[in-house]
Amino acid sequence: MAAMQRACKELYGMKAALVMVFVQTAFAGVNVLYKLAANDGMSLQVLVAYRFLFAIAFMVPLALIFERKNRPKLSWTVLLQAFLCGLFGGTMAQNLYLESLALTSATYSSAMTNLIPIMTFILAVSFGLERLRLGTMAGKAKVVGTLVGIGGAMLLTFYKGPKINLWDTHVNLLETTTSTGHAPAVHESSNIFLGSILALGSCLCYALWLIIQAKMSESYPAHYSSTALMSVMGSLQAVTYAMLREKDWSQWRLGWNIRLLTVMYAGIVGSGLIVTLTTWCVRIRGPLFVSVFNPLLLVLVALAGSMFLDEQLHLGSVLGAGLIVVSLYLVLWGKGKEMKGLNQSIPSTITNDISNHAHALEIIVSSSMINCDPADCACKDSAWKDNKGLLSPEDKETSMASEEKDKTAENRDPELQIRG
Repeated sequence: MAAMQRACKELYGMKAALVMVFVQTAFAGVNVLYKLAANDGMSLQVLVAYRFLFAIAFMVPLALIFERKNRPKLSWTVLLQAFLCGLFGGTMAQNLYLESLALTSATYSSAMTNLIPIMTFILAVSFGLERLRLGTMAGKAKVVGTLVGIGGAMLLTFYKGPKINLWDTHVNLLETTTSTGHAPAVHESSNIFLGSILALGSCLCYALWLIIQAKMSESYPAHYSSTALMSVMGSLQAVTYAMLREKDWSQWRLGWNIRLLTVMYAGIVGSGLIVTLTTWCVRIRGPLFVSVFNPLLLVLVALAGSMFLDEQLHLGSVLGAGLIVVSLYLVLWGKGKEMKGLNQSIPSTITNDISNHAHALEIIVSSSMINCDPADCACKDSAWKDNKGLLSPEDKETSMASEEKDKTAENRDPELQIRG
């Protein structure tokens, strides 16, 4: 039974890892479409608002169809957690990140997002969702893997090196969007300090979302419904913020162009499917496991940029990607080792509990016979042996004679009858 449980845990771990690779691949598509929509002149605040509106249209029917019978009871605590998930994981995280893009640069903001794993690790340890266990190899592997992943992401971002020509697709989707005549919505500025503060705020919001989502998954383990609730809360916040910031009502007009494709993909895949899968992984493996896959996004975006946006790959990208892969292996190995240790400790705990209960039972039985009458104890002992088939014929005759004698005495003594 224990071996079957360990096999199920390992299978879930492999599924969670594959799911997170798919999640980061889909996120890479969101980032590429973000670049195309921004290059077409679309307001990014309006884009975030539409993203959550499309997520509602996709997730609410799924929640009503697949979880109408097994949906947990909705409470005020769950509504508060959904509001916080929509606030930190949706509206604030994305709008702060996009504002930092406008004040600094895409390279700088992307580098700052690599602080998400270490922030998540610190918050998870603080809230008791993860344990350091630095005395074990698993704990050391998780810490070293997290730091190596951050270092690889920084190397990928800041170190260029010589160019590497792996392929030449001659595809540049940015040229098709600049021909519409719109000015790009994202621009660089010299206000690095404020942009850094906003980027750090975005990373902190995303890390807080993972922690709150882990708590919400415990009390409300309905992934479709929780994602739908988060989308509803996020849409209310994002639409309100976009209406206050964007005064040009023409920005809300969608046509059959890259803007409609971006908001549909970002809403259905980015805020619908991806958030649902992320919620499942957070519940199965914890928030740290999910956050360590975040630097993988830079690798996938770099590959997608070289294939579809005519961007060049450099040696720094390849070296950084290698370090990120090593970091993922270290963290996954540490988590797997940790889960095996927990599974092995469960049978020994059960055995200790059984032995403790048996010891307590033995003490209770023996203590109940301390103050009993010797003849009565002998009679009970004889009855127990008789039931077990351990009483000899001579002892059985003696026991029967003793019982008849006691009955005769009871009939003779009326006081004993009343007392009985």
